Amino acid sequence: MLIVNMLDAKTHLSKLVAQVESGEVPEIVIARNGKPAAKLVRFAEKLVGKRIGIAKGRAEMPDDIDAGNAEIARLFGVGQ
Repeated sequence: MLIVNMLDAKTHLSKLVAQVESGEVPEIVIARNGKPAAKLVRFAEKLVGKRIGIAKGRAEMPDDIDAGNAEIARLFGVGQ
């Protein structure tokens, strides 16, 4: 574990991120006034690609799904 002060972290952020990203350093602790304030670690979770339409075909919407919209709006005081 590497500990760096806030000024060094701001000055060398790109280098620190590269060290963590490559696995050279597993984590970096950023200290403020000698006390740990934050931890820089590698982002392990894979980002998911485009998810639009993921549930397509898995649900059915009734034809009258919007039939009660006026009543719902009235109950919420919309348009009064």
